[in-house]
Amino acid sequence: MVTESRSLSLEGFTFDETWEEKRERAKRIVEILMEVHPREKLLIGDPYRTLIHCIISQRMRDEVTYKVWEELFRKYGDIETTAATPIEEMQEFLRKQGVGLWKTKGEWIVRASQMLLEKYNGKVPEDINELMKLPGIGRKCANIVLAYGFGKQAIPVDTHVNRISKRLGLAPPRVAPEKVEEYLAGLIPEDKWIYVNHAMVDHGRSICRPIKPKCDECQLRELCPYAKGLITDGDIKGENRSRWAERAF
Repeated sequence: MVTESRSLSLEGFTFDETWEEKRERAKRIVEILMEVHPREKLLIGDPYRTLIHCIISQRMRDEVTYKVWEELFRKYGDIETTAATPIEEMQEFLRKQGVGLWKTKGEWIVRASQMLLEKYNGKVPEDINELMKLPGIGRKCANIVLAYGFGKQAIPVDTHVNRISKRLGLAPPRVAPEKVEEYLAGLIPEDKWIYVNHAMVDHGRSICRPIKPKCDECQLRELCPYAKGLITDGDIKGENRSRWAERAF
């Protein structure tokens, strides 16, 4: 997905900044995040396993997700075996593993596997719109499959990316996650898109937490309007509309 800034609006931001200034700041933010939160391995490298991982991970802690994901493939092995598994059996497997929403996820895993075999010859599609036709796969998961399964430049927007992008003033505080993706794609060089999700997720867990973020310890504080008081959590939640005015960054 390639988005030009001219198709987006500066309306809704809580401070005054040109597109050129915002783009330059975004570039520096990503460079710092990549330095502070490097990962030796970005890719799972297997689109199907990435897809199943994403289904399991919804509203789950990473460490639990990974354990269940590994156990699932130890037990069921491949897409053919998974597709042939009764839904009730997959649901019971997930329940015993302590997975939340195990009924829904169990059905999604089996039905998505069946659909891949029946409609896509057992291959995970590389097109985001086709991915989103699969059970349990919304835009975030589709982008995760593209980025971490196929190694394509994509920006999955989860709760961390959504929150941090708005605190950093890279997207207006009240837009939907899908729009956050558009703003990030319009501001950040395309060859850096694949790094955005993991770096912001790591940053959101360690520093820019939902409650009591560690702004004093943040390497981005000089580039961050939230740290400077130009954006608040009330702005993001829609509680401070009356105080919005143009303020220079």
